[in-house]
Amino acid sequence: MKDGGQRMNEQLFHRLYDQYHSDVFQFLIYLLKDRSTAEDLSHEVYIRAIRSYEKFRNDSSEKTWLFAIAKNVAIDHFRKINVRSKHSLDFFDWETEQLLSPQQSPEQNVLFNEQTRQLFEALEQCSGDQKMVIILRYIQQLSIQETAEVLQWTESKVKTTQHRAINKLKTLLEEHHERGNEYA
Repeated sequence: MKDGGQRMNEQLFHRLYDQYHSDVFQFLIYLLKDRSTAEDLSHEVYIRAIRSYEKFRNDSSEKTWLFAIAKNVAIDHFRKINVRSKHSLDFFDWETEQLLSPQQSPEQNVLFNEQTRQLFEALEQCSGDQKMVIILRYIQQLSIQETAEVLQWTESKVKTTQHRAINKLKTLLEEHHERGNEYA
């Protein structure tokens, strides 16, 4: 009977992977800005999904459920990095800390137009919450409801965070334009 369960897990993995891998991988790349780490963590997403699939209640789509798992995997990754860099068990505050990756993003390795590059640089100055909302809403093109499901927030919190993120991005881009120089 174990073989039957293993076969079902393999089928589930292949179905989820084939259907959602591109979106999950892209989401992780935007958060982590490191292709290799995103590849490693995307595997962790599917391992966690298969282990907990029986708890999936169809309250949301499989896609938003996988994004929620990917978000948690990314948070775990950043917490590990933060703990290692501080050599302590300080709490990583997602409301105020920024999701900064020491690696250059794939976008920085490809010639982007100036405005897109500036936007991604400005996004690095946003809080972790703001960055995730912008990525989910505008890059992954999830609805406010889907974004709320992924982040396990209210729709109101998503809207407020999105509004603040957009205002911060506008301010940063205006300041950059006025200074005419690069971000620190």
